[in-house]
Amino acid sequence: MRELSYREAITEALTEEMRRDPTVYVMGEDVGIFGGLVGATIGLIEEFGPERVLETPISEPGFVGASVIAAVRGFRPVLEMGLADVLLTAMDHVVTSAAKMAYLYDGRASAPMVFRVSSGFRPSGGPMMSLSNEAMFAHVPGLKVVMPSTPYDVKGLLKSSIRDDNPVVFFEPKRLYATWGAVPPTDYTIPLGIAEVKREGVDVTVVAIGAMVPRALAAASVLATEGISVEVVDPRTLRPLDLDTIAASVRKTGRVIIVHEANTIGGIGGEIAASLADIAFPSLEAPIKRLGALETPIPMSPTMERLVVPTEEAIREAVTSLLVGTPAD
Repeated sequence: MRELSYREAITEALTEEMRRDPTVYVMGEDVGIFGGLVGATIGLIEEFGPERVLETPISEPGFVGASVIAAVRGFRPVLEMGLADVLLTAMDHVVTSAAKMAYLYDGRASAPMVFRVSSGFRPSGGPMMSLSNEAMFAHVPGLKVVMPSTPYDVKGLLKSSIRDDNPVVFFEPKRLYATWGAVPPTDYTIPLGIAEVKREGVDVTVVAIGAMVPRALAAASVLATEGISVEVVDPRTLRPLDLDTIAASVRKTGRVIIVHEANTIGGIGGEIAASLADIAFPSLEAPIKRLGALETPIPMSPTMERLVVPTEEAIREAVTSLLVGTPAD
């Protein structure tokens, strides 16, 4: 099977969906000749023209509001919002207009649209360009929230998000754009709301989200050489959340760590932990542990960033401490 980068898989998904459905259009800042903030829209304007690949001013509330109306009128906008930090400037249209449309009109109207967002940390991204705010949007009824971790997943989930009749906030972790993986050349989709066990194990479950998935897998590989068997579960979709798959893993291992690059307080890990306490408590052999960024904005210095965001080493230490029953530093 061929390999694509995470970025190339996004481009391929957009291209295929625009060819399949003429109501799909792409809109955002520099999405035309420049190819968007991360190069994921390169080549689209040459094939589909400026009527379906729309360059916008730096006015997120303006083009998001316009696209909500377009979605209600039968189009399927895919909006490149750039940084997760910038998405907040259009918060009202996302969580009030788009999210509540189907409810307000009893399903007779809806806003089928996708907000593509670059989230999380990158070297020297600093405090203004490193936000991991997926939990804010997972809190909103009417929105679906997706965060893929592999090229295969990002293509299949983006295609499903474009076809979904609900607004979807589609988080793309910055550190993953240059990662590579197997992607079949055939048309495929991945249903929203289905988690995946990325690695099977019996001693500890690590529920890893977004950019933490490859770090959790790397940590699991090292721990395997020490005789520790780690199961890694990737939720892939944060709303709706596949608690059945996560709980099945926890019932098998008896121990669970939830890791994400967002800070711990108010993070999606808290929702997963609370749900597991409700539905899998009798199976737990140790307290549920959460591992997230420190309670501080992401620093500009890569060296300081390493102290803030969970690392592979931090995941290994957390797993070991959970097994021996002592808290990790």
